[in-house]
Amino acid sequence: MKKFVLLFALPLFALILPPKKKIKVFIAGDSTASIKDVKAYPENGWGMPFVYFWDSTVTIVNKAKNGRSTSSFQTEGLWKQILDEASEGDYVFIQFGHNDEVPTKKTATTPEQFKSNLKKFVTETREKKAIPVLLTSMARRKFDSTGKIVGTHDEYMKITRAVATEEKVVLLDMDVLTQQLYQQFGPENSALLFMQLKPGEHPNHPKGKDDNTHFNEFGARLVAQLVLKEIRTQLPELATRIVNAKE
Repeated sequence: MKKFVLLFALPLFALILPPKKKIKVFIAGDSTASIKDVKAYPENGWGMPFVYFWDSTVTIVNKAKNGRSTSSFQTEGLWKQILDEASEGDYVFIQFGHNDEVPTKKTATTPEQFKSNLKKFVTETREKKAIPVLLTSMARRKFDSTGKIVGTHDEYMKITRAVATEEKVVLLDMDVLTQQLYQQFGPENSALLFMQLKPGEHPNHPKGKDDNTHFNEFGARLVAQLVLKEIRTQLPELATRIVNAKE
């Protein structure tokens, strides 16, 4: 009888898997992903709701900052912070373009510099044995006279896509996905995703706000959900750590 119990129990032990290694997911990017000060609310970066979708094995480290480009993210030491903290098996989500592409900004980079910086980020992430993931920028809300969404940073997004292909990096094409999202809402209702406030509507912005780049809480959550959807498709190992990943 004891032998029977022992033989019966062996397969059960064989099914017990070792616990998953704890990992970090870093976000390197600009204001569309960053954590906002309370005084900026209801503005949210998509990285804020993103933290709530994960099980206990994942820590989200959001280093994104307002106004940063691939250049200023390095000169201000933010990229070094990620390299210092990253370990084997971690993920580094890299999303830039908004501030690189505007030539009047101090943080701007030329197309050549932008491409070189993205490649540097990918190479240095891999040197840490972490996993780089490139994201195109979140689209701005802009429609033409016929009600069709219009791209506003096509040149720099082509560069991001090219780097992903050349370096064989997973690409989350958020420019395309967010354009599709805004189109689904339409020219008027898509305003519900952004910092569109009338004077006196919110105490943090008494003069109102007309901003078609930065998200409110609702918009940030929908964009975070788009990122999660892409992770389920393109990063299956990471996707197993999403709460209710099979749903």
